[in-house]
Amino acid sequence: MSDRTMARQVLLFIWFLSLSSALGQVSYSIPEEMAKGSLVGNIAQDLGLDLKRLKSGKARIYTGDSAEYIELNKERGVLLIKERIDREALCGQTTPCALHLQIILENPMEFFTVTIEITDVNDNTPIFKKRSVVFKISESVILGSKFMLEPAVDLDVGINGLQSYMLKPTDNLSLKFKNQAGDGKHVEMVLQKPLDREKQNEINLVLTAVDGGDPQLSGSIDIHITVLDANDNAPVFMQSVYKATVTENAPKDTIVSTVSATDADEGINSKIEYSIANMEDDVQRLFAINRDNGQVSVVGIIDFERARNYEIRVQASDQGGLTDSCKIIVDVVDINDNAPVINIMSKTNVIAENSASETVVTMINVQDVDSGDNGKVQCSVNENIPFSLKSTNNNFFSLVTDGDLDRERESEYNISVTCADEGVPSLSSSVTLSLQISDVNDNAPVFEQSSYQASVQENNTPGLSIFTVRARDADFNQNARVSYILEDSSVNGVPVSSLVSVSADSGVIHAVRSFDYEQIKEFQFRVKAQDGGSPPLSSNASVKILIQDQNDNAPQVLYPVQSGASVVAEIVPRSADVGYLVTKVVAVDVDSGQNAWLSYKLHKATDRALFEVGAQNGEIRTVRQVTDKDAVKQRLTVVVEDNGQPSRSATVNVNVAVADSFPEVLSEFTDFTHDKEYNDNLTFSLVLALAVVSFLFIVSVIAILSVKCYRWRRERMFYKSGANLPVIPYYPPLYADVGGTGTLQHVYNYEVCRTTDSRKSDVKYGRPCSESIISLDTSGTQTLTHAQRGKLVSGDFDDQVRLSY
Repeated sequence: MSDRTMARQVLLFIWFLSLSSALGQVSYSIPEEMAKGSLVGNIAQDLGLDLKRLKSGKARIYTGDSAEYIELNKERGVLLIKERIDREALCGQTTPCALHLQIILENPMEFFTVTIEITDVNDNTPIFKKRSVVFKISESVILGSKFMLEPAVDLDVGINGLQSYMLKPTDNLSLKFKNQAGDGKHVEMVLQKPLDREKQNEINLVLTAVDGGDPQLSGSIDIHITVLDANDNAPVFMQSVYKATVTENAPKDTIVSTVSATDADEGINSKIEYSIANMEDDVQRLFAINRDNGQVSVVGIIDFERARNYEIRVQASDQGGLTDSCKIIVDVVDINDNAPVINIMSKTNVIAENSASETVVTMINVQDVDSGDNGKVQCSVNENIPFSLKSTNNNFFSLVTDGDLDRERESEYNISVTCADEGVPSLSSSVTLSLQISDVNDNAPVFEQSSYQASVQENNTPGLSIFTVRARDADFNQNARVSYILEDSSVNGVPVSSLVSVSADSGVIHAVRSFDYEQIKEFQFRVKAQDGGSPPLSSNASVKILIQDQNDNAPQVLYPVQSGASVVAEIVPRSADVGYLVTKVVAVDVDSGQNAWLSYKLHKATDRALFEVGAQNGEIRTVRQVTDKDAVKQRLTVVVEDNGQPSRSATVNVNVAVADSFPEVLSEFTDFTHDKEYNDNLTFSLVLALAVVSFLFIVSVIAILSVKCYRWRRERMFYKSGANLPVIPYYPPLYADVGGTGTLQHVYNYEVCRTTDSRKSDVKYGRPCSESIISLDTSGTQTLTHAQRGKLVSGDFDDQVRLSY
């Protein structure tokens, strides 16, 4: 190796090491042929990494073809020889020879570049391709004539490569070396002593090639020279070096160059034949020369990525064995015939939707073996996605997030990474990365409505399903699992949980107990929907339940009061006109709506032609003029019916006395209490018993009648004199009077007052009643129940009279 070549390689190696140091890379130098398992270097120490970091980061080696030679021992943090390295097989004649690999770490992602130089050892002997070579040299060849010899090939480089040749014997010929850039040592034989075919027609020589290794290795070739007769001029090339260019992938038979040589001889001795003297397989395989005209053409496939130039050595020989040589330097022109190659170095398949911006998803390496612009690569990702590519180093890219991720908007991304070179036309490659977005609990359940309203009929069955609330959660799996919870509250002092319950899974609202419309008409509560995330998110909605009334209460008659202790009779004078108001049936229904709409009708009557009942107001009126023929005792049965479905009803018996005088009433009503029910099938025994009792009663009445009549006349005198008769409040059973107001056991209040004729639509409050109310005890004695609390009032005889026995 020349001093110039050696200096150039040393400078190149020093520059490479300085560049590696500047970039924070680690470099090692090892000899080839090291045993498997040999130590290359302590990578953890040199990179300043902890052994735990190598394990937690899943440290691994990434490289193209170097993975089969080097392995990483994470336990020790060292690089070891994985397979025997043959520098000649790996790099050929290229120096320096180096392996380039990357150490990849995850969580977080990091990578480091490692360069391992493979130094040469003297493990190859210089060899000649042929075992022997034959020359035919004319005896007339002039001194100084040159004969080109096949060079030896030594796969080693540097000092271990081919260093010198030795020729033995050297009686007629000596060696001449030709050192040319890039092609090692070439040798020629130079005639230094004239040949004499008559003395020696054949000469046998041995050419030995020696390298500079230690120990020194050598190889030899036999040279057989046949001395010919008289060919005094050797061929001479017009120039010693030709230059040519050829594009890679040039079609076969493409003309690369044409060489030309001349021979001053004449005749057959001037005929020149051309041949390629290269012994390397590539040249012989890719190029061929026309033996007659020296035209060099392409016969194989030329690849710029394999070799960027070729040196073709051409030999011109005449028939006398004289030769000359030249060489053709062929530069290969690169074309853009290689698309970029995308390598996935590290990849994440799932990323959380709340990942921060600039989170690394994937690291890729892109290689384009073309040169110049044809090898410059630009990468991009598809548009409208929250990801971008960042260049981290030469031909290394990181795919990172650059926007907010939302699994509910997009749960998966197919990211297309496209890398294109800058050649013309441009070539590109693409790879699709599938990335799942994992869910986080960032969405609270949402009800379909903010408030709900439902209704249920009273007297429902406990456990009845009333209504269903629904909430949706846009999250996934457990984060979207909604549970429904009844919020604590009270209704009229009662916990709402004692009224309704809600199914945690389905949101169905059930009645806990049977509802009573008369106790509660409506109530409101809130339902919370809570997801299964951690921490859970929730929302709530209000629910209003309306209780629908059922017709479950029959009308209740307030007046007239039905009591077994006394009989109440309404007095109608015989002078009453048509439409005379006898009395008014007052009834209530604690239901509501149409269930509380009451209607009245006359069910039974002693004389149906005499009375009628107002269907809406319950007023009992005469429908004709009262005559003397009408019976004093009149019994009416009034039915009060609500408007429910089905309807409910109540009946009330009204006793009416048709008379103009009180004695007439007494004479007719003495046995009235025994006529509450008309029975046409009285047995004989009952009739007999009634007669005996009546006899005894009449005797008693006669005994005190005089006293009663005297008192009655006296009171009649007061009555006619205009004295006020106090209002005697009459309260139905089980009802109480508070401040002059009749109050039901429920929430309904009725005030007892006197009304005038409803047909006149005149209601009077606080005025003295014109109603004559007389109480008769069972002995027939007339008393004024409230005579001590007010004055008697005078009035017409057509006022209503209440009689009790």
